[in-house]
Parts: sequence; C-alpha cells; structure tokens
Amino acid sequence: MDFFEDRGLKLKAERGGRIFPVTDKARSVVDVLKGYMDKNRVEVSYCKQVEDVMVKDKEVCGVKCKGGEILEAKKVILSTGGLSYPLTGSTGEGYRIAKKAGHMIIPLRAALVPLETKEPWSRRLPGVSLENVHICIPGGTGLFGDMLFTHTGISGPIVLSLSAGVIDLLEKKKEVVVSVDLKPALSLEQLENRFLRETKAQGTKIFKNLLKGYLPKRLIPVFIDLLSINPEKMVHQITAEERKRLGHLLKDLRLTVIRSRPVEEAMVTRGGVDTREINPLTMESKIVKGLFFAGEVIDIDAKTGGYNLQAAFSTGRIAGENWR
Repeated sequence: MDFFEDRGLKLKAERGGRIFPVTDKARSVVDVLKGYMDKNRVEVSYCKQVEDVMVKDKEVCGVKCKGGEILEAKKVILSTGGLSYPLTGSTGEGYRIAKKAGHMIIPLRAALVPLETKEPWSRRLPGVSLENVHICIPGGTGLFGDMLFTHTGISGPIVLSLSAGVIDLLEKKKEVVVSVDLKPALSLEQLENRFLRETKAQGTKIFKNLLKGYLPKRLIPVFIDLLSINPEKMVHQITAEERKRLGHLLKDLRLTVIRSRPVEEAMVTRGGVDTREINPLTMESKIVKGLFFAGEVIDIDAKTGGYNLQAAFSTGRIAGENWR
C-alpha cells in the first residue's frame, strides 16, 4: 500500500479488508506501475510473442520469439499470468513453456468465478445485490459479505471466494446446495418477535408491503412465490405456520449450484507451476538455473480482496530482486 500511496495513488479499505484505489479503476494501478518502469528506464518490447525459454545444460540461455528472433539472456522471469481474462493476453502459454522446461503443472481450474444455479427464480434477478449476508456450502465454513444475482446464477465477493470449494465439491457430486442467510444478525426467535411486534403495530398492512423492510424490492415477488402466501393478505391474517416459513426462508435461502462459469470468466486460475519446484526465497526454478517465476503462472490462488494481486506483487518483487 505504501508503494502505491507514495506514488500518488490514494487507496480505500472496503468491507472484508478489501483494498481498492479511490478511483475504482484498475487503470490507476497500471499507470503507477508503468510510471515506475519508465522512471527506472525499463525497456518494453511490444507486439512480440515469446514462443519458448531456451535452456541448455539446465541453464537459461535465451528467449525465442515468434518469427525466429532470439534474445540472449542468462536469466528470465516467467510472469505470463493464467488462463483467466484472455483479453489481457494471458492465454496460458506460460504453462506450456514451463512444462517444456521440465516443470510439473498442477491441473488448471477456475477460481474466483461466478456460479450457475438450477433454480429458475434466481435468473429472474440479474443485478440484484445482497449486502451483509452469510453464505455457506456443505461441510464448509461460511463467509459474511455481499453477493450478487446474475443472469445465470450468483456472483459477488463472498460467492467468488467460496467458488473454489464449490468446484471441488462439484467434481465429486452432480449438484451442490448453498445456503444464504439474509439476516445473519438475527436469530429465528428474534425474527419471530419482530414479526409479532409488526403484526401488533401494522396489522392492516398487506404482506407484500411488510416484506419491503426485509428484502430488496425485486426479490419480494420471488419470496412470495416460494412461500406460497397471498401477497395481498393482511399482516394480522398471517398464521404462525406462515411466519415460521418466512423466518426459515430468510435464514436459509437455498440455491443449487450446477456448475461454475468457464475459466475465461474467472478472476483467477487455480493450478500452475508446482511450488515445490520453486525456491520460495528467490522464486528461482529448482530445475533450470536462471529461470524465475512470478504471479499467477505459479500454483497459488487466494480469496478476493486484493490477495491475488498481493501474491503477484510479492513474488514479482522477490524474483526481480534476485534476478539482478
């Protein structure tokens, strides 16, 4: 953070310890890094595609570019990114290059990726966000934070952070049911008492209007359908059994995940160059002298919130300091 703030980029902390530039633009981060490179007279060769890192007697001796151009080098840092976001130019070529140099590649999968859900009602809500909810997956601990409905299912910070665990379960099962607690600060008993207080104070209010105090506007018709309660029914006519159903749905809204979105839509790629084959103190290959690794090409991935950028920055700095 000091690195960026010392160079004029103001940062902000959001819920969950997530750090962003106050501009909310990735371009702002890129501009700082580019300015730092320019200041240090780093030469960048654009419009060149690297085909291979050349190795002789288990030592780096150069880089081969498309078209046959050879760049002599005793040290190379491979920081080509993952399979995610192919529009950035990160197409997975780094994995092929590392494998050809003798490295093991841990199988590649999506991480921090939206999930597709089975329930038709979830696809009626694209763009609807839920704040300060709790979501959990079978056999796992849950996360508090924000989530978002999409045209195919669910996304948002806590969904992305749980997606890797969901994908692991999907590889063993056909479906995974996630549970969303829309009111994690209230117990079922507290919700019941709140309903009863509102029944006393606002008994003539109709049910669908009461729900405005509990749910986003676009989620109300979906809830009414799931509860099978007449939306025009007066609050004082709601039965104890209907109150119980409402409470349970608010505390345990279930969605069946059928698959993740493609790796091309993921924020991060899981898998990559096996960390056991990299010296963690220098980021240098244990197999090829002079070959260093940084960023997502390595088998490292983390939850959302800047942690994957931190991994890229940290491994990049270590590789750079030991490359000189």
